[in-house]
Amino acid sequence: MPRKVSILGATGSIGQNTIDLIHRDLDAYDVVALTGAGNIAQLAADALALDAEIAVTAHDHLLGDLRDALAGSGVEAAAGAQAITECASRPADWTMSAIVGAAGLAPGLAAAAQGGTLALANKESLVCAGALMLQTASDNNGQILPVDSEHSAIFQALIGEDIAAVERVIITASGGAFRDWPIEKLAQATLDQASSHPNWDMGQRITIDSASMFNKAMEVIETKEFFDVTADQIEVLVHPQSMIHALVGFVDGALMAHVGPPDMRHAIGFALHHPNRVHLPVERLDLAAIGQFEFRDPDDRRWPALSLARQTMAAGGMTGAVFNAAKETALDGFIAGQINFVQMAEIVEQTLDDMTEHSGLIHDTMTLDNVLQVDHLARKAAQAAINKRAG
Repeated sequence: MPRKVSILGATGSIGQNTIDLIHRDLDAYDVVALTGAGNIAQLAADALALDAEIAVTAHDHLLGDLRDALAGSGVEAAAGAQAITECASRPADWTMSAIVGAAGLAPGLAAAAQGGTLALANKESLVCAGALMLQTASDNNGQILPVDSEHSAIFQALIGEDIAAVERVIITASGGAFRDWPIEKLAQATLDQASSHPNWDMGQRITIDSASMFNKAMEVIETKEFFDVTADQIEVLVHPQSMIHALVGFVDGALMAHVGPPDMRHAIGFALHHPNRVHLPVERLDLAAIGQFEFRDPDDRRWPALSLARQTMAAGGMTGAVFNAAKETALDGFIAGQINFVQMAEIVEQTLDDMTEHSGLIHDTMTLDNVLQVDHLARKAAQAAINKRAG
């Protein structure tokens, strides 16, 4: 019997790679829902090709375009954030959560609440509301599988192991576009330069986050939440080749490394077929041709995002929602030309400081409403900080 699957964020890079794998064995899947944003042509084409029950765009004003593209097909069309959350609630055996940003939190929670397997590529879900996400899945007899390459690697290295025997977890970072730039030049980095990744083919926002290391900072927080390890157990290494995705160190001194090509279809495929392993259309590494792997410690002066992540974890509560909201707002400011590349970290740091006046809310019970309220206040504070610099 085909497995019912939904893909939240179907038109992004993770969503498209997921669809690529599903197309290779289409008879094995019954596609329930696809969601996207502004790329209506891609969303409609995929919904038709996969014979989805429903396709949803995040943009209300594009509903007419989506309906026109799906006319006569029998595929339902809808639009808006609420419609995305509602379609995420439709019963599915497996749901890919790949919506970018905090916008993926509510749909991800809705998918977790209906049980099944949630393949989680949306970093913000665990950064903003890790305890809530994990508890929601547990309460509904569901499971969450990581799709970030680093967290998939950790998960795979821990299969059959006792978490109590883990001494440290090492996640790797490519270093992004500016890993070898002189630090004094970073303030002059252009949007085009920050949007080009040396190893991975990703969307613009995550590529810029890689260059600033905010992507890795988010993953550090995710690691703490998902694997229930302490912040002190998590290390970051710069690994320019992006082939060792993570390592787990055990109390006997052993290190278990996960090695693979920089292709997201591996992590997606692992989550899609778990607990089985199947053939995947990814490169087979020639280690002799590669010759060597490089590692270096990250420089906090170049990548202050990492120390800000540790500050966030130490603060606890819903500080992760502050961190993410400030990061997203600062990224918007950089893309819009309001602040420079270096000032993104400055905005996040200032927002973390400014939001201490809301410490009562930040340390209140973690509910979706409270997380969203913290998110809203943090975005206002971050935007005020941007406006002050831009003015």
